[in-house]
Amino acid sequence: QVQFMESGGGLVQPGGSLRLSCAASGINFSIYAMGWYRQAPGKQRELVATISRYGSTIYPDSVKSRFTISRDNAKRTVYLQMNNLKPEDTAVYYCNAKVVAGPAIGPWGQGTQVTVSS
Repeated sequence: QVQFMESGGGLVQPGGSLRLSCAASGINFSIYAMGWYRQAPGKQRELVATISRYGSTIYPDSVKSRFTISRDNAKRTVYLQMNNLKPEDTAVYYCNAKVVAGPAIGPWGQGTQVTVSS
C-alpha cells in the first residue's frame, strides 16, 4: 500500500535550519507531484511547498525564499530545506502525493514535529 514516512524534524532556535525527508513506497513516485504540508495545534493543515514531476516548485508567501523543496526520483524521496525558521513554523510536517494545483491524494503518514523556540 501507499506509505509516506517523514523524518528530520526536531527542536531548533529561531533563525536556524532543518532538512526534512519523506520516503515514499507503494507508489509510482516519479509521475506524481509531491507536497509538503504542516499542521500547527488548533489549526488546519496547510500546504507549504509543491514540486511537480518535472521539478517546478510553488510556495506560499509565508515560506517563500526560506523553504526549498526538492526530489530524488531514484530514491523515491522528497526533501524540504527550511532556513531562517520562525516560531510560527512550529508544526507537524507531512508529505503527500498531490495534483499540482489540487489536493493531496494519498494517505497521511505520522509526520515529523518541527519546534522553533529559544
